Amino acid sequence: MKGRTIYPGTVEGEAIVSKEPIGFYGGIDAKTGDVIEKGHELEGQNVKDKILVFPMGKGSTVGSYVIYGLKKNGVAPKAIVNKETETIVATGVILAGIPCVDGIDIEQIKSGDKLKVNADEGTVEHG
Repeated sequence: MKGRTIYPGTVEGEAIVSKEPIGFYGGIDAKTGDVIEKGHELEGQNVKDKILVFPMGKGSTVGSYVIYGLKKNGVAPKAIVNKETETIVATGVILAGIPCVDGIDIEQIKSGDKLKVNADEGTVEHG
């Protein structure tokens, strides 16, 4: 799948997929990587070392710093793949140095899938 590079890098890993937008501020614990947003489909799961796939971010601009905090605390996802990366997520992945690609048809990806993210080329491939 071909998309657009938001931040470069190449990684392989296991997908964790949300069909719902993710709000990092109040949605993911920057110290643990746990999804803490009440009622979110990923509530109770952890993003550490996963390829986090979701349509787009939502909520406060403080979310950018939560993404940076995840990286600083060693609990960040290996990469982020979006349908549309908006400003909050884009700023966060750039601050944190997390490979990110958008413009991807995320409907084709399921949690547990093995993915290769080549954000240098803007591509996402199944394992």
